[in-house]
Amino acid sequence: MNAENFLKDFHHVASIGATLNHGVDRQAATPEDRRTRDWFRTFATERGWETRVDAIGNQFALITWRKDAKYVVVGSHLDSQPLGGRFDGAYGVLAALHAAERLVKRVDNGGELPMFNLAVVNWFNEEGGRFAPSIMGSSVYAGIMDRGEMLQVRDLGGTTVAEALGSIGYLGSDTAPEAASYAEIHIEQGRILEREGLQIGAVDSSWYTQKLDIEILGEQSHTGATAMADRRDALVTASRVILMVHDVVDDFEPEAIVSSVGRMTLEPNSPIVVPRRVQLVADLRSNSPEIVKAARSSLLKQLNDLSDEHQVEINVRDFDIRENQYYPESGVELTEKLAANLGLGVRRMQTMAGHDSVALNRIVPSVMVFIPSVDGVSHCEREFTTDEDMTAGVDLLTELSWELVQGALVADG
Repeated sequence: MNAENFLKDFHHVASIGATLNHGVDRQAATPEDRRTRDWFRTFATERGWETRVDAIGNQFALITWRKDAKYVVVGSHLDSQPLGGRFDGAYGVLAALHAAERLVKRVDNGGELPMFNLAVVNWFNEEGGRFAPSIMGSSVYAGIMDRGEMLQVRDLGGTTVAEALGSIGYLGSDTAPEAASYAEIHIEQGRILEREGLQIGAVDSSWYTQKLDIEILGEQSHTGATAMADRRDALVTASRVILMVHDVVDDFEPEAIVSSVGRMTLEPNSPIVVPRRVQLVADLRSNSPEIVKAARSSLLKQLNDLSDEHQVEINVRDFDIRENQYYPESGVELTEKLAANLGLGVRRMQTMAGHDSVALNRIVPSVMVFIPSVDGVSHCEREFTTDEDMTAGVDLLTELSWELVQGALVADG
């Protein structure tokens, strides 16, 4: 029944903000995000758990066994990308809620009283689709980002984070629980586990990430009346920039670095005006910081030459730089042991994508676990993970959470 209850809840939450092609669109602090937050709160309150919302919109469900003890925090995020998948993030929150419910029953039925309390979390704006940067709520919690600055971040429509959270009733003022350790389970967003026929990935490290905010300033003019030789078209220059970001990976060994431009805005965005301004967000990631820095240097030189060639101004700002993170060896070994105990195939692996655990691992011992993704598809409506793999992951997270509340990782460290 535990597995059935989990699957029923998971597929219900997937109906909130559902798209025609079986994905979800629940961007941060939208009405759809509010509905999932309301569901989270109802799940917790029906079980008698305390709920809190902190001043950046992180949502917590607290199970307190010892009044003065810290909390093992377990969870992920419920917000999605535009036209995103129904598994990314939401699976980790639903798995954490059901693992927590199992642990409560275990203690109530005579299990050993845990050393630490348990908190399930729904982090705010992990995806960063509406408000950049991503991994916002967990980074503010970890002290990596400034809460005041993040509350003033605006979406493309000019709405601030503070305004958006206030509009859905989730700009909180509660004190966030103090973490002793953290665990997160997530779909892999890659093909490795599926290709090798394994159920669990024990993540041991994360890739280095560097983002660039690139502004191109030309001059707007009439698309019909301005001679081609007289144009300073920011969008034409931006098209060259996009290809440069894409092609810079060719300077390195295959698969050593990935790059993309994921956002573009232009002004005045009129069909009869040559664009005067384009803003791009470029993303560079590699396991090697040196490779990312070399790619950045190459791009800056190319952009300087391009600026001269097209007679436009190109401004580049570094932001959202994330160093490699290495998860505690004891947590990786614990994941491997628990997976083996459950008869689940497991292997060590890295995460190329960012996750809330990357931020939390800066301040407390953290564990990151993957389950398979069919075809490795992610941030897409076609994203899929089987019910069997999801329920196996809940079983693993339950045992992992039990070990953590009993003092694993913290006691080891």
